[in-house]
Parts: sequence; C-alpha cells; structure tokens
Amino acid sequence: MRVLIQRVSRASVVSDGVVTGEIGEGLVVFVGFEEADNLKDIEYAVKKILNLRIFDDCNGVMNVSLIDILGELLVISQFTLHAQTRKGNRPSYVKAAPPTIAIPLYEKFKEELEKASPKGIQCGVFGADMKVSLINNGPVTIWIDTNEYTQDKQ
Repeated sequence: MRVLIQRVSRASVVSDGVVTGEIGEGLVVFVGFEEADNLKDIEYAVKKILNLRIFDDCNGVMNVSLIDILGELLVISQFTLHAQTRKGNRPSYVKAAPPTIAIPLYEKFKEELEKASPKGIQCGVFGADMKVSLINNGPVTIWIDTNEYTQDKQ
C-alpha cells in the first residue's frame, strides 16, 4: 500500500463536472494498493496519517497532528502510485492491485479513516477521471509505503 500525503490549506476533487470532495485545512491522501495488501497495512497507514506531526505548533514548528488541529481529510484513489519506471518510458502498473482487489481495500481504508478522523472524510471516485485542486501548505509532502513497515505480507 502506498500513500502520498500532502498538507493543504484547501483542496477539492471534481469528477464528471461534480465536486465529490472538498476540504479546508488538512491532508489530501492519495492511496494505491497492491494485491498483497491487507488490513494490517490499512491499520498502519490510518494510524500514521492521523498522528503524523506535520502541522505547525504556536512556534511554527511541525509538532502537531491532524487530530490535534481537528483537520480535514480528502482521500483519492491513485493506482499510478505503483508505477514502475525502470525500463523504457512507459510506466508499468503491474504491481497495482486490480479493481476487484483494490476497491474493497479502498472502501475499508475509507471506513477506518472515517471512524478515526476528527471531522470524517471527503473522497474522490474510485477509478474515475478526476480533477484535483489543492494548495500544498509548506509545501509538505510525505510518502508512506507500508511494505517498508509491515513485514508479515503473505
């Protein structure tokens, strides 16, 4: 499971001309899944996303979390996070889970974030062509690959 997190002042996502998600201060979370991903990956990512101390405290130091600031979340599925670019110029996506596996993982990921998040979540549309607008605050962009942290993949 790969997650790309961007700290934002505001963000929105549009699909088929309709705004499907919009937030103020918080995080945009782009997420992509592999076939081997499981509940442990989701639990790890959710805990990490909500507790990363990447918001400024009163001294301007990144020392507080999304939970601390009661920030918002915008979740966007993005299989291209699993692009492999070692050979040639056309990325390969063979590591990305097919929709039959990715959709249930995505739904579970959203469910777990919704339960634990201070303000719930906003979302894009899985598999849709989306237009994402955001103001990256900092900029702060964090990459998490759960394969680096969850060693019990099967």
